[in-house]
Amino acid sequence: MRLSDIGVQLIKSFEGLRLNAYKDSAGVWTIGYGSTKYENGKAVKPGDLLSSSIQADKLFEHTLTRYEDAVNEGVKIILTQNQFDALVSLTYNVGPGVMSNSTLLKKLNAGDVTGAADQFLVWNKITDPVSHEKISINALSKRRFLERKLFLT
Repeated sequence: MRLSDIGVQLIKSFEGLRLNAYKDSAGVWTIGYGSTKYENGKAVKPGDLLSSSIQADKLFEHTLTRYEDAVNEGVKIILTQNQFDALVSLTYNVGPGVMSNSTLLKKLNAGDVTGAADQFLVWNKITDPVSHEKISINALSKRRFLERKLFLT
C-alpha cells in the first residue's frame, strides 16, 4: 500500500513546513516536512536550507517511502487505507525501528485492532534532550489522538 492524499496531508499538517534546519522537540535536526536525512543519506545539520516548497515536497516523497515500506513489511494483516495512513504517520514520527518492536504492532498482527488503536495514545512522549527523562508533549498527544481516530474510521 501507499499513503493516500489524506495521509500525506495529515503528516504534512503535523510536521509543518520549515525550509531552514531546526531542532525538533526531541533535539533532532530536521528540515522540510520533518525530514532528518537527505536523499543521499546525509543527516540534516545546522544552517541547512531548502530552496523552495517544491524541494521540500521532493524530499518528503523520498523520505516517505521508507516509512510506507516499514508498515508494509511489519503488518501481517489486511489494512484499510485509513489504518495504513495512521500507521505511516505514527511510524514517520517515531521511526521504523521503534514501530517494528512495538506493542501496537504485536496487537495489530494478533488481530486486536482495538488494542492496537489504544496503543497510539502511548506514543505521546519524547526523551528530554537535557534531563533525558520521558516527558509528555501536548502536540504529540493531539497527533496520536487524531491518528487513532483515523485508524478507527
